[in-house]
Amino acid sequence: MNGMSNYAHASRAAGSRATQTKLSDEKLEEIREAFNLFDTNKDGLLDYFELKVALRALGFDLKKDEVLKILQRQDADDKSVISQDAFMKVASEMVSRRDPVDEYKKAFKLIDEDGTGFISAANLRRIARELGESISEEEINAMIEEFDTSGDGKIKESEFVSIMMSGH
Repeated sequence: MNGMSNYAHASRAAGSRATQTKLSDEKLEEIREAFNLFDTNKDGLLDYFELKVALRALGFDLKKDEVLKILQRQDADDKSVISQDAFMKVASEMVSRRDPVDEYKKAFKLIDEDGTGFISAANLRRIARELGESISEEEINAMIEEFDTSGDGKIKESEFVSIMMSGH
């Protein structure tokens, strides 16, 4: 079902990524883009504030002391900056250590915007609309029917995590 594969891909993009020993080219490009986007003065280095925001864009909301520790470990010249190569290494390690179940639970909460504890047809419609996807009511209902193992007409968090872990 193509609609579900688009939905699953979009859900992963909403903040959930599978842990991999070696990151995909797509993930590495996302890290590179975060660096380039927040290297505001285009000097090839991120200062404390640029680093904090770049990491936040990748889904890591670190405290000040955690960001400072990263800078101290990666900055041999003690200029309180981090190079693109060092950022790529640090961010790649952080991304590869993510727990995929936690990431899928975060994605579930983003989709379950109304906080009901379920993904409903209305939630799927909203996600499709936000992503510019054209998914018919028939496809939405088929997605719910296929992945709703309890038969209650909604997708529970446990069902969603199971879908995402299976790579469906």
